[in-house]
Amino acid sequence: MDGSIGHQAKKVKSFIDNLSARIQVPVEYRDEWLTTVEARRIMRISRSRKNRQKSHDDDVAAAVILQAYLDEGRRDPQSGLAWTQQ
Repeated sequence: MDGSIGHQAKKVKSFIDNLSARIQVPVEYRDEWLTTVEARRIMRISRSRKNRQKSHDDDVAAAVILQAYLDEGRRDPQSGLAWTQQ
């Protein structure tokens, strides 16, 4: 948690750099640090005694990342995202 880029993150950055050179779609990096912890917290809160289905941490972690991205876009009109409330 010192802000340094780990081995896997370097591999992902290399992949994204190669992909970005081939496509015309903007790619944004997202820090997924602690999203699994957040996902487990969300699942623990949402589980009831009746409903003890197994959830997948990575699925919920991905939802946490997406929600953070969407929330950030709502706050930043310069992001290119068009968010309007009606």
